[in-house]
Amino acid sequence: MPDRKARAIALEKLARVGLGPETADLMPAELSGGMAKRAGLARAIADDPSVIFFDEPTTGLDPIRARRINDLIRGIVTETGATAITITHDMDSVRAIGDRVALLQEGRIAWDGAVAAMDSAPPLAEFLGRPRDIDAT
Repeated sequence: MPDRKARAIALEKLARVGLGPETADLMPAELSGGMAKRAGLARAIADDPSVIFFDEPTTGLDPIRARRINDLIRGIVTETGATAITITHDMDSVRAIGDRVALLQEGRIAWDGAVAAMDSAPPLAEFLGRPRDIDAT
């Protein structure tokens, strides 16, 4: 692809995630944590993929910036119809961007279902910080 076309796509995707054209010329060390996450998201959607993988997309961000990243991910998935597969331990992110959730334990799926059902799923009780029933016998 010609450089001019590649730059136009890059600027379009950067704008989609809330970054101005000046960001395209910055070095990675010049980006804040939130900017780096958004630039990574722009890079992930540059080729309009049908499936996007995220690995801990909000790690290292304060709660406000994490919510913004979650909103961006959810918006992009809704707009494009892409499938997002996200690996995270951040339950706020799961609730914000997920439709379905699976709990992996010891290399196996211990539970999967709708995000709306996860709070009442016994296998998720400990992970979500709810006390488990104690057997008094």
